[in-house]
Amino acid sequence: MLFLHSNAEETVSNSFVSAAQKAFAPLKSREHAHSSALYYCTSEINLLVMDGCAQMCKCFLILFNILFALLGFGLVALGMWLRFGAETRGFFDIDLNTTQFNIGVMVLVVTGVLMLLVAIIGDCGACNHSKPALSVFSGLLSVLIIIEIAAGVMAFMWSGRVADELVKFYTTIYAQYLNTRSPGQAVTLRLFHNAFDCCGVGGPIEVFVRDTCPDGNFLKQISYSSCPGVIKDVFNSHAPLVLGGFLGTAGIMTLALVCSFVLRRHISPSHASPPSYVLLTSSPSVIFPPPAAQQI
Repeated sequence: MLFLHSNAEETVSNSFVSAAQKAFAPLKSREHAHSSALYYCTSEINLLVMDGCAQMCKCFLILFNILFALLGFGLVALGMWLRFGAETRGFFDIDLNTTQFNIGVMVLVVTGVLMLLVAIIGDCGACNHSKPALSVFSGLLSVLIIIEIAAGVMAFMWSGRVADELVKFYTTIYAQYLNTRSPGQAVTLRLFHNAFDCCGVGGPIEVFVRDTCPDGNFLKQISYSSCPGVIKDVFNSHAPLVLGGFLGTAGIMTLALVCSFVLRRHISPSHASPPSYVLLTSSPSVIFPPPAAQQI
């Protein structure tokens, strides 16, 4: 009889536990749905908070980084073309000290790669609402702004020295072309003549390098000026314009930096990290009073 009494108690207890699990299953599913709905509502509230200024900053950052990446890619392509292009290979094959030109080409490539890196990090931070990416983007952009301002000031202060070095470079190529008639040096002279709209050292009376001067009718050809004088005049007259261009570019980059700070402040933890859910793997503990002993 004791054995039958124990089996009856165990059977009744198991039936009560099974019934309790079935009763609490809808509550468990509703709790999970409630947590999902709560996260959804929080995300919607965060999106509403990011409206207005933060959304404008996000769009500006994306557009700025796309243009920044295109400009960086253009600088890298220009540097590679100047260094390895068949038409510009004569720059590096002429027998003179071209350290300044080599340094200039390397600066183009390094600057382009750095701009591409900054643009990629900035776009990732703006699109994914990543605070670490925006922090790295802000730091690199700050360094670029300082370099931009310093380069503009140096270009303005040393415009005369840069013009003298460029005139020296041009006259050296001009003299060597008269002796060698090298195709690479001819390409170099054509680039100078088309860029500064000049012709040789003699200007309108130039006869030695007339084949490298810009095309035009007879009246236009006799109106060309001497290249050394034109190069100096261009650098001296356009030095304030060059400084303004550098400072204007630095101003746009500063605006992007401010937008990065604004966007970082409006990013909530739910945007910065994925939601965490706690899944209930065990049913809630329910304590039922032991069934009354049945008398047999």
